[in-house]
Amino acid sequence: MGRVTERRRTIRIRDGVVTTRPDTLVAEEPLEIRLNGKPLAITMRTPGDDFALAAGFLVSEGVIGEGSEVQSIVYCAGATADGVNTYNVVDVKLAPGVAVPDITLERNVYTTSSCGLCGKASLDAVRTTTRHPVADTPPVRVTPELLAALPDRLREAQRVFDRTGGLHAAALFSPEGELVDIREDVGRHNAVDKLVGRALTDGRLPLTRSILLVSGRASFELAQKAVMAGIPVLAAVSAPSSLAVDLAAESGLTLVGFLRGASMNVYAGDHRVALDAPVGRS
Repeated sequence: MGRVTERRRTIRIRDGVVTTRPDTLVAEEPLEIRLNGKPLAITMRTPGDDFALAAGFLVSEGVIGEGSEVQSIVYCAGATADGVNTYNVVDVKLAPGVAVPDITLERNVYTTSSCGLCGKASLDAVRTTTRHPVADTPPVRVTPELLAALPDRLREAQRVFDRTGGLHAAALFSPEGELVDIREDVGRHNAVDKLVGRALTDGRLPLTRSILLVSGRASFELAQKAVMAGIPVLAAVSAPSSLAVDLAAESGLTLVGFLRGASMNVYAGDHRVALDAPVGRS
């Protein structure tokens, strides 16, 4: 099975001094996701938690919404001539009676580590209807101080990042700021799928009392994945896209961007952010 990290020879230049040394890199390998034996998607990912990644992807695509809808997830033979299992192909078999979507060229997706939406025929193709609408009652309430503390807690839990410096992370926190789960991957969308897939198999969907924190930016796709899992709060250390903000406003998702230290921007769902001072205008 592929490893999370690999070693490569590198030439290191520091202040004019040239040396050679091995460097630890994050592994990146393709994962083909099959549904009932038919190819559905290929994503470039960091090996590990592959079954959770496949399950979370299917939740994001609106194919499944409960763990009982999955009969099995298994590795299957890869594309090598001798049929050796490469551990880069997983087949998800749905439970009897669960409807199988029409797998057409329009739905067949090639996703990369930088953009999980590549290959979508149109923006409308990803506006799927969630099984778990954002419906936290009473609403989750978080303070700016609690939100400000989350990036450091995420960073402290990133084990592979410390060795490679090349991984994104996604984490679930409780409304009190307790770290519930964290996943790392070369693609931030994969890290979120791994979180959601693990929650599915553990019977924890919908994640109605959760805060999702992602490293990097908040794209439309990450907002969609949060909505599909019923997550009420999405925070990112970098900027959101305009479509992510639009989706958050339409769906009732709280979206926080540029979460750095005590500074942050609340783009949607400010009713969940407990502010001591009135909001002024500038």
